[in-house]
Amino acid sequence: MNSNREWELISHEIKEEKEVPRPSLTYWQDAWRRLRKNSLAMIGFVAIILIVLVAILGPMVSKVSYSDQVLELANIPPRFERVDIGDGHYVYVHKEYKLIEVTENGEILGVANKLKEDKVGRKVTYEIGGKEVVLDYSGVKKKKKNDNPAEETAKYKILVEGKAVDLSNSKKVFNKSYLLGTDGMGRDIWIRVLYGARISLTVGLVASLVNLLIGIIYGGIAGYEGGRLDNIMMRIVDIINSIPSLLIVILLMVVIGPGLNTIIMTIGLIYWVSMARLVRGQVLSLKEQEFVLAARALGVSKTKIILKHLIPNAMGPIIVSLTMSIPSAIFTEAFLSFIGLGVSAPEASWGTLANDALGVIRSYPYQLVAPAVAIAITMFAFNFLGDGLRDALDPRLRK
Repeated sequence: MNSNREWELISHEIKEEKEVPRPSLTYWQDAWRRLRKNSLAMIGFVAIILIVLVAILGPMVSKVSYSDQVLELANIPPRFERVDIGDGHYVYVHKEYKLIEVTENGEILGVANKLKEDKVGRKVTYEIGGKEVVLDYSGVKKKKKNDNPAEETAKYKILVEGKAVDLSNSKKVFNKSYLLGTDGMGRDIWIRVLYGARISLTVGLVASLVNLLIGIIYGGIAGYEGGRLDNIMMRIVDIINSIPSLLIVILLMVVIGPGLNTIIMTIGLIYWVSMARLVRGQVLSLKEQEFVLAARALGVSKTKIILKHLIPNAMGPIIVSLTMSIPSAIFTEAFLSFIGLGVSAPEASWGTLANDALGVIRSYPYQLVAPAVAIAITMFAFNFLGDGLRDALDPRLRK
């Protein structure tokens, strides 16, 4: 083979045909492209959007409010055993041994009309559909700590006009009137969980925005000025950081008083130290760059340099930190509400719902499951999104 043919130059037209055109992407477009490829981050992003929409729209379209009480329908689970007593009538036998009329598909109609009650004989007589219905729970033993559940075979009896109802035909159905059941005061847990999402998300978002504002200003000034001012400002941060943040929040809540506004203010005043450290570190690494030196040479003021040049170039880590601070604020609010320093009754937050359910956890565990699952889903969603943003906004991972 001729060696000259191996080094033959190709024409410009052939060279252009070989090139694959690729549109140029900005930093944020490239970050969004990488974020979309992260399945867990997108799951968290969609979950957050759904939580926000349900929290806003759910209570608006509901027929009942978070504070509406129906004491007769207290402690009804989200799934119960429906008993067919004939003639198209169905009842649910409550754990407190009262008959509640329900439909075949699980809708709550209300407590049956009570005619008389024999507490000594442990019998209650109702009137349902023009017939006398007796709930006999005299054979039910009270469970003791040392009892073996397998040995408890006695069950209540239902008699319609003196004739026993076959309880083997009972069927488990979902509660169509109260999706997550009711609490000890007959309030709809589903609506209260949605209303609690409003409070928790509001606290998380507003407190994080306050942290962002204070942290950017404080950290930006400390990092740009440097020297003695930086040392003094950072020693103040070290003092605040040396005391457990939760302890300071609790002390402020005790002094100022519980309430939603107090929670937002106290969390916002304490949780900014990590953001200030982050912003200071970013500003220290950026302030010696050429574009900052050029701005100084042109006579741009310090405020404009910090706000228009340094902070925008550090937005990647700041956004990640902001996303991670939201679940921390939500969890802090839930904990404060759980120990009684949160919102006041009858307002509901996930922490107060968990606190209310703690006393009846053995009898009605579903009341604790609902707020616990809501908190867990929200925590996972924000953490998945935060991890995805950290990977997407890291310039070293650009491809």
